[in-house]
Amino acid sequence: MTKTAERLPAAAAPPAPPPSPADGGRGRRALADQVRAYGFLLGGLLCFALFSWYPAIRAVVIAFQRYTPGSAPEWVGTANFRRVLHDPEFGAAWRNTLTFTLLALLLGFAVPFVLALVLNELRHAKAFFRVVVYLPVMIPPVVSALLWKWFYDPGAGLANETLRALHLPTSNWSNGTDTALISLVIVATWANLGGTVLIYLAALQSIPGELYEAAELDGANLLQRIRHVTVPQTRFVILMLMLLQIIATMQVFTEPFVITGGGPESTTVTVLYLIYKYAFLYNDFGGACALSVMLLALLGAFSALYLRLTRTEGDA
Repeated sequence: MTKTAERLPAAAAPPAPPPSPADGGRGRRALADQVRAYGFLLGGLLCFALFSWYPAIRAVVIAFQRYTPGSAPEWVGTANFRRVLHDPEFGAAWRNTLTFTLLALLLGFAVPFVLALVLNELRHAKAFFRVVVYLPVMIPPVVSALLWKWFYDPGAGLANETLRALHLPTSNWSNGTDTALISLVIVATWANLGGTVLIYLAALQSIPGELYEAAELDGANLLQRIRHVTVPQTRFVILMLMLLQIIATMQVFTEPFVITGGGPESTTVTVLYLIYKYAFLYNDFGGACALSVMLLALLGAFSALYLRLTRTEGDA
């Protein structure tokens, strides 16, 4: 090649073709799809803000006001909190709520986990037993509480009738000061059993079978396999369900409201039931919102812990 040929400029690139009408149509359709999607999202956000965020913010504001129906709100600062703290039922409500949460947590952890282990080992009629276990979740909570109220009736209730047929001593169940709270714990555990069992069962079925085979080859028995294989492999699910159960059980209301009415002798008055009494029996919405803010702060701490743990597990 000659030096003259080496100095010749490179051929210019051909100009890009103009966009076709089809490309413009696809762009407009994509933009329309995005606008439609954000429109649906905006509707959901507005509904959530109207029925969730606004009531929560309004409750925080009313907690610092003297607010009764038919009168103008009056700013009172922390007076509502001080009045609620000096209520004789305040300590009993928190004590009952924490005791209920602890007992429900113990039963709500052990019973569903054992049932999930049993269902996981079944070879026949798995679908039938899953439906049977999940059936209480499909019953409306108020209907479930009314059924248990009849079941606990100290006179002609099914529980005492069964004990009499077996020549065993009867109990006051939900009418006794020493048995009322644990009776409500049994109701709550039974009502929420199905969902927890299915979550545990899904976690158990995700464990590789090779781990159990290796444990059996090492001579591990059933309890050792559960301790060294099952529990470590499902520890994250166990912890998450434990936190969610704490958040749920500390908001218990239906069982004491329907079955015991907070009695006997305020042994089943919970924080949420006391909020109901302040708002709808005493017409003291300021005190009710002050209690709600206290409960919100405690549950917010557990929710923040739950979100932190789930984010840490996702990053891992």
